[in-house]
Amino acid sequence: MKKLFATKQLNIRFSEVDSMSVVWHGSYPLYFEDAREEFGKKYGLEYLTIFNNGCFAPLVELNFRYRRPIRYGMSPIIEIEYTPTEAAKIIFDYTIRDSLSGEIMATGRSIQVFMDHNYNLLWDNPPFYQEWKKHWQVIP
Repeated sequence: MKKLFATKQLNIRFSEVDSMSVVWHGSYPLYFEDAREEFGKKYGLEYLTIFNNGCFAPLVELNFRYRRPIRYGMSPIIEIEYTPTEAAKIIFDYTIRDSLSGEIMATGRSIQVFMDHNYNLLWDNPPFYQEWKKHWQVIP
């Protein structure tokens, strides 16, 4: 099975840090969102693709673990990796690294499910997503 991943350089802005110049915890979901968008562009799994195929993909789980403080002015790298599953879910694992030392600053995971445009949960993979998984050879 193929490993699908993407990376993105982050530039820590003043508005993302607290009074200690450390990234505020509420900024991490935004970094993960940036990584998901980068992944979507690279592999054709963008939010508009999902939407145009009659679905929403809301987050149902999001967690992150702090390892080292990320500070104002840093430019860490976020790595996102797709985790294959047979379920009708999109699972990503994240690693944020210091771009200079490679040291892990934070890790995380997100899980998204599929809903139709009437907000009904889809228990089976939507056809477009099943085709996407076949195309990228990530069916477990």
